[in-house]
This record gives sequence, C-alpha cells and structure tokens, in this order.
Amino acid sequence: MARLRAVAILLSVALLASAGCTGCTNTGPGGPKGGGEHPRLNGAGATFIYPMMTKWMKEYEQAKGIKVDYQSIGSGGGIKQMTAKTVDFGCSDGPMNDAQLKEAHEQGGDVVHIPLVMGAVVPAYNLPSLKDKQLKFSGPVLADIFLGNITQWNDPAIQKLNPGVELPGTKIVVVHRSDGSGTTYIFVDFLCKVSDEWEKKVGKATSVNWPTGLGEKGNENVAGQVKRSEGALGYIELTYALQNDIKYGSVQNKAGVFVSPTLEAVTAAANESRTTIPEDLRYSITDAPGKESYPIAGTSWGICYTKDPGGKGKAVHDFLYWCTHEGQQYCEALHYSKLPKGLVERVEKRLELIK
Repeated sequence: MARLRAVAILLSVALLASAGCTGCTNTGPGGPKGGGEHPRLNGAGATFIYPMMTKWMKEYEQAKGIKVDYQSIGSGGGIKQMTAKTVDFGCSDGPMNDAQLKEAHEQGGDVVHIPLVMGAVVPAYNLPSLKDKQLKFSGPVLADIFLGNITQWNDPAIQKLNPGVELPGTKIVVVHRSDGSGTTYIFVDFLCKVSDEWEKKVGKATSVNWPTGLGEKGNENVAGQVKRSEGALGYIELTYALQNDIKYGSVQNKAGVFVSPTLEAVTAAANESRTTIPEDLRYSITDAPGKESYPIAGTSWGICYTKDPGGKGKAVHDFLYWCTHEGQQYCEALHYSKLPKGLVERVEKRLELIK
C-alpha cells in the first residue's frame, strides 16, 4: 500500500507539472527557444509590406504549421525592435544606415538585409471635381508641394503638366507620415534625386522634419486622411490606394516619360538598377533609368541578426527563404512586384549567412 501511495503521488506531481506547462513559451524573442519543433516567430516593422505579410503568414502556417505574428508599426519601429532583440525579424522599406548597423553590431552582431518584395509609392489625392482623370506629377513639382512652395491645386507648375485639365483653386492639404517610415524613405529618396532644395533642406531618412503638412501614423492612416480631406495629397503604397479607392497620379521618370505605378513599371525599375546593387543588398531603385521605369519604386527588406539571439535562426531562415521563393506567387494579386530572378539568386547567398 505504501508503494502504491508513493506511485500515486509521483503521478500527481507529473500531471501537475505537465498541466502547468501547457502553452508555455521559453524566453527569447518570439517564444520557444531554438530546437522547438514548431517555433513561433515574431516580426515587426514596415506598413508598406503589411498586406503582403498578412497573406504570407496565413499561407505559411497552412503549409508549414508555423505561426508568424507581424506588427505593422513602421520601418523605424521594425529596425529598433530588431536591434533591441524584442522580435525575431524586422521589416523596413529603407535599408539600415551605417550608424544603425554599428549600433546593432554592438548589441547583437552582424545584420543581414533580405529583399522580400517590391512595390510603388504613389502620389494619392482627393479632387472629386476631376472625376476619373489621372493627374501627372513631376519630381520637382512634388518636392515643391511638400516643401510648401506650391500651395494651390491650380498652380501654374501643376497646370503646365496637365494641359486641358480644369484644376480647382483648392488649397493643397499635404499629408505625410508622422512615424519612422520606409514609405517615407522611398518617397524622400526620390525627392533628393530630383530636387537640390529638398536634399539641402530636408534630406532622406525614415523620419524627416517636414516643412509643411499633416502627420499620420502608418500607410493606412495617411490613406484615411487623404480619403476624407478634399484637396489632400499624400504618398502611400499602391495597395493602400487601390484598397481604399483613392485616386493617384502618374509620375515623370528620369527619361522624361510619365509612368503609372504598375507592376511592370516597378519591375522595369528593378531590372534597370540591378547592375548597381551592392553585395550587402542595401540599394535604391528610385529614379531609375529607362523609359518604362516607375520612379518612386522601392523594396521592403527583412532584417535580422545573422546569429539569432532567440536561438531560432533556422526558423527565421526558412520563413524568409519561403517568402522569397514559394511566397512570390502571391505578390501580383496584392499589387506587389516579384523579386527579379537575378536578385533572388543573390538573396540565396545572403540567406546562407543566417546561422
């Protein structure tokens, strides 16, 4: 009887321990520490890629049984959280600069940039009187609007680009991002290339000191502000314009051609820029040469430490590999451009650095 009682006590302790650990996660970013059969991954960053990431998370869980959570907080937030090791990977539409890489190296080691998808940033506007007419913009005119030099829609500089269009005398309500944003980086990177005044007074970064306008957090809120404010002009990722039925303009490229932000035009910009892409894959495809290139095109990168602090390097590697290979089949339906084949081959070499 004493032996049976002892066995019963041991079984009870084992059952309690098992019950207490149900749903437990180990320490480290994103939950279970390396070696778990199905580690849960946490990512954060760019709103630019959020519609695409949402689709990828769903498909990846169905295909691999691994859940990925992603917070749409802006590229600046993604860089900060990745650097601080509070997430397994970040996403940014602007590559980390040398100072950010140095800070990350001091905190967790080397960082790798993995291009995931490409897309267009569009000048989105709210002018009901134009109905279905698409406005044309040039880089210098966009720079002057966001500098506050052009304040009315019927300004001669805008009218000159749009002959035959009856532009209203409405005040331009400039809308920009208030948070650290890769979409901002793509937009101001373009403005720096086409406007000396912009480059000297404002420059490029994920967060800049705006000369004028209303600030909103995230692509979704900029889109919302443009949609509800007559006379508004903002910059948003193409998918957000299409999802919210917001009008957007064509933009004059380096060859002098006005190009609409199509998938083909973004791919053309990427192909024209491939020869200038460095080994670390930190690059820009704005204001690319070629008659077919859309000039405000950009990339969204996955960024992570080469040695994952949470011990989930293989899980991070596998997810990013899937996004850049099988996951590319879902891009076009959400109005993103696939990575060019030549770039994918270079991505594979960078992925090998993740331990």
